[in-house]
Amino acid sequence: MTDAARTRTAVTIIPAGRLVYGMHLPIAAQSKSFAQAWEGGAGPAEMRRIAEACDRSGFFYLAVSDHIAVPRSHAGAMSTVWYDPVATLGFIAAATLHVRLLSYVWVAPYRHPLATAKAFATLDALSGGRVILGVGAGHLAAEFAALGIDFRRRGALLDEAIDLITAAFLDEFPEHEGSAWAVRDVGLQPRPVQQPRPPIWVGGSSAAALRRAAVRGDGWLPQGIPSMGMEAAIRLIREHRARTRGEETPIEIGMNAPWLYIGAPRFDVDPTTRTGSAPELADVLRDIKRLGVQHCGVRFRSRSCDELIDQIEAFGRDVAPLVG
Repeated sequence: MTDAARTRTAVTIIPAGRLVYGMHLPIAAQSKSFAQAWEGGAGPAEMRRIAEACDRSGFFYLAVSDHIAVPRSHAGAMSTVWYDPVATLGFIAAATLHVRLLSYVWVAPYRHPLATAKAFATLDALSGGRVILGVGAGHLAAEFAALGIDFRRRGALLDEAIDLITAAFLDEFPEHEGSAWAVRDVGLQPRPVQQPRPPIWVGGSSAAALRRAAVRGDGWLPQGIPSMGMEAAIRLIREHRARTRGEETPIEIGMNAPWLYIGAPRFDVDPTTRTGSAPELADVLRDIKRLGVQHCGVRFRSRSCDELIDQIEAFGRDVAPLVG
């Protein structure tokens, strides 16, 4: 196998025919668009309890998002509470045994790709092979400016970063010659545990992001529903994948479920929240699975950490077994 073919070999981690489920770690990011009221007063102790509940309830991944420095212009809506992904996932790794550790998503253009490869290879080694590197191009121009990075080049930087990170995951002494970075004659240790390498899932819902996932990703992480709709987006990814990578090259497709509440909430929830019995909510997940989705992000309305943990455990115990 040539080096180019080896770099393009897809890595799959989801059992055939399964829909696995995961969750963004609450508290670690507190944008007003999704953080619940109780999260503002919570911290590491609650994050650990939530991670332990997800681990024993069969969750496939826990995810942490990435912002280095939120611009003042966006702080009112987004807040400035965004925990560092690698440090937070390392904390979660020490509290769990099985759940995978996903960056959803790591803004790869913010860092040199060798720094990214080093951080996530180390996390993979320390966690016993549980890393999923989710990457994206980023969207805040002012954050790019604060870091001294050209916002207009973010797509090209991400493409090159994926290639170099992939090479560094595969080889202790990677070689790369690109427009932004040139690497040779340097070695990275520790090596990741996963073989041939940790999977790289590509995030984004624009047409360019879908094509990038098809060409360079082992999986796709949507950032909201694409304007073309999920069915059309999945079809675009698979068709572009077949044209550029070959018909038999797999890609693990993701989707986020609507907000859920198992049972009848005794408080007002957003009208888009799906509530009901375990069989009723399992139907929601089965509809997602029928689209060809293999990994699904779930989230639960709650008024406290205790209530969230109750929802997590009820989902793992009563809903997930009905999905298959």
